[in-house]
Amino acid sequence: MPERRLLLEHSGDPEYRTIEGYEKTGGYQGLRKAVTMDRQAVIDEIKKSGLRGRGGAGFPTWIKWNGIEKEKTKPHYILCNADEGEPGTFKDKELMENCPHLVIEGMIIAGWATQGDKGYIYIRGEFVDCARSIKRAIDEAYAKGYLGKNILGTGWDFDIYVHLGAGSYECGEESALMSSLMGERGMPRLKFPHAPLPTVAGLWDCPTVINNVETYACAPFIIQNGGEWYATLGASTKNSRGTKIFSVSGHVNRPGNYEVEFGTTLMELLEMAGGMKGGELKACVPGGSSVPILNREMTEKAVIGYEEMVEAGSMVGSGGCMFLNEHTCIVTFIWRTALFYARESCGKCTPCREGTTWMVQILERIREGAGKPDDIELLRDITKMIDGRSFCGLGDAAAWPVAAALRVFPEEFEYYIGHGRSIVQSPEGLAMMPESDLARV
Repeated sequence: MPERRLLLEHSGDPEYRTIEGYEKTGGYQGLRKAVTMDRQAVIDEIKKSGLRGRGGAGFPTWIKWNGIEKEKTKPHYILCNADEGEPGTFKDKELMENCPHLVIEGMIIAGWATQGDKGYIYIRGEFVDCARSIKRAIDEAYAKGYLGKNILGTGWDFDIYVHLGAGSYECGEESALMSSLMGERGMPRLKFPHAPLPTVAGLWDCPTVINNVETYACAPFIIQNGGEWYATLGASTKNSRGTKIFSVSGHVNRPGNYEVEFGTTLMELLEMAGGMKGGELKACVPGGSSVPILNREMTEKAVIGYEEMVEAGSMVGSGGCMFLNEHTCIVTFIWRTALFYARESCGKCTPCREGTTWMVQILERIREGAGKPDDIELLRDITKMIDGRSFCGLGDAAAWPVAAALRVFPEEFEYYIGHGRSIVQSPEGLAMMPESDLARV
């Protein structure tokens, strides 16, 4: 299946970053259509489209939009999660830099559908170029009457503000993001059912819609062309519709962002990225560093779809797809992944704060050649104590990669513990290498 560029169709055109260039390609026509529709009708089109959140969880977008109170009693907020911090993922960065008006138009449509008063774009602190691009686009949208007072003569007022975070991975979690935006420490809050949903009490205890950059960018196409049209994309899958941008990296010849229709296979995605570089395919992490790793056989069978990817043993996640060649030491790869999550833990809850540190200590012991026979079972036990028992999803994100690696590549951990070195550097591992690569070892 070839690449299906919808959101990224004009991303290579510098003019598309300007409001004039954006309008030439049909930009803001979705908004113009939306404001002539009943607000519920806009939400119904999102429902027909089958759009699900592109940030990682894949939650149906229309449910969030429909969950906002209809009889307005408080200000309503539209929040864009642009704190893209998942290792291996960089698709939101490209959307904000090259397609800023697409994101803004989607937020305004969401604002109209949910009687929004203000929108906030929470951008990762390191993404300075993204913030500049978005701010320029916001200024242009105000000048054209798409933002501000009496938008397109509807009598509806809506403003959008940009907020730069401080580079914390934890602030990509929606409740921590809201806390940070309100000037509090970037730590997660209690979740439903122990606390109200953001659609009931989010920013400043007011109804709040939170979606990812890519999710908002889909809305203009859905409203302009209709939800039923959008639902035809990805129709070969069980319940995944539209396109998904994958940030492909690792040992590939052409790393970059690739937009594909759901139903595409991981092997087709690998082919788009120019195939493997420096060796044969060994493993794939399809949805960002937090999702379970797949071996070659699992990767060859995997179809891109929310349910389909779970059946394959992993997740679509945020779309940060890393292909690893045969020279990759899985123990080292997972140690580096675990180290990231240990350092990014906010420390609020014991399972995550202590568990992530314990996993790193055990993996480091293995890598130093001092691994113990029961370390594998100990690691498994720790992942079980973290998964589902942490205050937010960071704990799960730290546990899943380790648990999956132990399940899919147990022989690499067993060899490292038994021999004090990686199987990749061993005679057994070298035997798997092509002769052309042996000279580099």
